[in-house]
Formats: sequence, structure tokens, C-alpha cells
Amino acid sequence: MSSLDHLVIFLHGIGASGAQLMPLASSWRAVLPNTRFAAPDAPMHHWRGHQWFSTEGNPLDPAKIMAAREAFDGLIDDVVQREGFADAHGRVAFVGVSQGAIVALDAVASGRWQVGAVVSFAGLLPPQKISLVSRQTPILMVHGQADTTIPYAASTLAAAQFRAAGFDVELDVEPGVGHTISSAGAAKALSFLRKSLV
Repeated sequence: MSSLDHLVIFLHGIGASGAQLMPLASSWRAVLPNTRFAAPDAPMHHWRGHQWFSTEGNPLDPAKIMAAREAFDGLIDDVVQREGFADAHGRVAFVGVSQGAIVALDAVASGRWQVGAVVSFAGLLPPQKISLVSRQTPILMVHGQADTTIPYAASTLAAAQFRAAGFDVELDVEPGVGHTISSAGAAKALSFLRKSLV
């Protein structure tokens, strides 16, 4: 059992690294003082850093995302075990950005992970049947209305899919925001985690 109450796992975007999201953890520690933060590097190489699944050809091919599940699960399982939350997935949260948000949403939608909360920044959900196993996991989707990389309609559609399956979903579309984490979006995520991780 961990000496701290919760674990937040950051999942970075394509071509990035986990370390790039750790400043967010630093800014959240005051509000989530009894929380561990982890930001692993995705298991696949990308010419600019790391990636969760290959984007060659159709970057949103569900088969590519499904093919990456085993590596994702192995990596996240290692993080959860190392941080002392192997028997406490309900006190773990995923915070994903772009490609990291895609694999986080897929992990819950497929029923593989029943975690305490998921935050998706600029994500989407690949076409799939949503498992009801993880429907106790609350989800926050934050998406910039000016995002030209993954249109905000992707989060709107994903939110509708999860709600139809009985999930508690909050959707925040931010006017004038592109494919990024805005300061307002980060604050919304922090408030959501504080409320959801009890």
C-alpha cells in the first residue's frame, strides 16, 4: 500500500516524453498534496520522442490502437505496481493528452482498466463497443474548439458514446483554444480530480 492516497499517471502526446508533463504535476501538488505523480514514456519510438501507437498510414486506425494495448497495459501495470497501487486502481487517475488521451479512453472503454478518474485533453475514442465494466470511472474531456489536429467534435462524439453506456462524463469545449492544454483546462482538470479521487 502506498503511503500516499492517490496516483495520477500522465500520458503524453505523440513525439513527446513523460518529463514534458511533469511541470503540470508540480503546479497541482498544492491542491493534491497526498498524491503521487508518474509520467512514463510511451513504449514505442518516434523520431521526435515516443508514441503509444504507430501513426503510419491511417493514424486513427482502431487496429493500431488495439495492437498497442498489450504494451500499454504492461507499462501502466509496472507504474502502478512500482508506486504501490496494484490493489487500489480506484485511487489511480489517467490524465492523457492527444495520443495519450486516446489510449487512456481506450483503456477504460474496453473495460481493461477500472480507475478512479480519466482526464482527456484533445482526445478521441476509436470506433468500438464500449464495455460496461469500467462505467464507475468518471471522465472529463477538455478540447479546444480551434483544434485543427483532432477536431473538438471527436470529444463531443466520444462523450456521447460514453454517456450512452452509462458513464458519468463532463465535456468542456474551450473557445479559441487549439491542440494544447490551456491554463483554464488544467484548472478544470485539477478541480475534477480533486472531486473524483476520494
